Amino acid sequence: MAESMQGLKRTHRCAELSAANTGETVTIMGWVQKNRNKGGLVFVDVRDRSGIIQAVFEEGKTDAELIEKAARLRAEFVVAIVGRVEKRSGAVNQNLATGEIEIIPEQLRILSESETPPFPIEENSKTKEEVRLKYRYLDLRRPDLQRNMMMRSQVATLTRQFLAEEGFLEIETPVLIGSTPEGARDYLVPSRIHQGHFYALPQSPQLFKQLLMCSGYDRYFQIARCFRDEDLRADRQPEFTQIDMELSFVDVDDVIDVNERLLARIFKEVLGVEVQLPIPRMTWREAMDRYGSDKPDIRFGMELCDVTEVVKDCGFAVFKGAIENGGSVRGINAKGQGSMPRKKIDKLVSFAKDYGAKGLAYIAVQEDGTAKSSFAKFMTEEETAALIQAMDGENGDLLLFAADQNKVVWDVLGALRLELARQMELLDKNDYRFLWVTEFPLLEWSEEQNRYTAMHHPFTMPMEEDLELIDSEPGKVRAKAYDIVLNGNEIGGGSVRIFNPEIQNKMFEVLGFTPEQAKEQFGFLLTAFKYGVPPHAGLAYGLDRLVMLMAKEDSIRDVIAFPKVKDASDLMTEAPTLVDQKQLDELGLRIIE
Repeated sequence: MAESMQGLKRTHRCAELSAANTGETVTIMGWVQKNRNKGGLVFVDVRDRSGIIQAVFEEGKTDAELIEKAARLRAEFVVAIVGRVEKRSGAVNQNLATGEIEIIPEQLRILSESETPPFPIEENSKTKEEVRLKYRYLDLRRPDLQRNMMMRSQVATLTRQFLAEEGFLEIETPVLIGSTPEGARDYLVPSRIHQGHFYALPQSPQLFKQLLMCSGYDRYFQIARCFRDEDLRADRQPEFTQIDMELSFVDVDDVIDVNERLLARIFKEVLGVEVQLPIPRMTWREAMDRYGSDKPDIRFGMELCDVTEVVKDCGFAVFKGAIENGGSVRGINAKGQGSMPRKKIDKLVSFAKDYGAKGLAYIAVQEDGTAKSSFAKFMTEEETAALIQAMDGENGDLLLFAADQNKVVWDVLGALRLELARQMELLDKNDYRFLWVTEFPLLEWSEEQNRYTAMHHPFTMPMEEDLELIDSEPGKVRAKAYDIVLNGNEIGGGSVRIFNPEIQNKMFEVLGFTPEQAKEQFGFLLTAFKYGVPPHAGLAYGLDRLVMLMAKEDSIRDVIAFPKVKDASDLMTEAPTLVDQKQLDELGLRIIE
């Protein structure tokens, strides 16, 4: 039978108590973690979000009725205990923050009883994720998840404090907006009043934050909910949170400076990690050439090596064909992996095929210096030796090569490099390596749409020195765009925006928009730009992904309170659900079977 807490007031959270409180009478409230009944001696561990403390009900020290009541407690009962803090009578528990002390109860109230939970509430749960997500309110009681949620809250609070100190204003932008089909798919919301018309949920506050710059607010930020109706991965959710900002009268260096100091503050306060400033910068082209990725993991080497010149005259048709078609031949050196069994190499070949490779060529340099090669019969010994030398190959190394168009070669070797690093255990989650990637291409060619699309979005400023190429060689134009990368993950990205109407119109033209289409989609922004717009630039972080890396988790679901699963459904509330006919009628909607 549940009791009231009337007359009681919690004095401390469980793990806020220490040896310094010895002799004090305190009131704690929380959940029973476990109950050990030794007959006349009952140990009860009580848990709240701060941690665990042990209460000891013992004959001679505690009322017999209280001991009997304590013996009835089960896991997840909610209790209030009033008692005296004493030094532990038994051995000190080094694994607990409160391991030196215990509470000798004077009062025990059972505030709420619990059925046996479907899984134990414990750290590093082995319970299937689907079960845990169905009972997420129980899963969220686990100490490791509670630490993640507290860390997320701390990151958000520190961000707000830091940006306020730097003169940023927190301004909210609307969640019901017009649809802009450029980019990912929008979530649509039907209007009851304007039947047949739809709002969209924002994929980002992009247009509104640029309008706020037009309105003279100078420095804006918000911790914004964003929505994308796209296929999910481990680090994607249909709704996610951005730390979003925009600044006026700035260029690339100004945005980078304030964000480097923000990251340094967050990592120092939350993790005690010193971020070395300035954070290194690398152009997009250099990142692709060296790492095969625009978000390179620089915790380890194994860089790509361009051997096109070395093999251009060899007899291996795969290499020759790729080069003649305007592609390249590049390789990576997996140090010390020369004795990898053939079966494992074959697995790497099929891994490479998933990323678009037709195959993977390799040379395994044996400990005695002999070379086992998948293409030995097409190369002379001198050519093979020259190739090994170009790759800095030593005895015991495994050299892997891809030959194709640059994009395919980069994708394949970039992914292979990470896969090998995982296998070779080169990825240390305690090593935080930041990198700015700059000078992205402004445009990328879409085979599907048979036109250029914006690599970031249509409002990204081209580099001034490349403007003359926009008509003749649009693919060569670099953007004033920058991404902040941490351990191979893009945690944020932004750009300097176009504020010159002529450049903006030219950008729309290159993207294949007619002036009418541009006006229809972005008319309000283009009109606003006629009334004096300052130079401006911005950046947005994925808060979920940032906290995931800080918490050393592998999935953003572990740092979001109520996440969705792969098919964008919520296992706990069973959303999305069907709605009744009356609601559909009011909206003027009909469901086609």
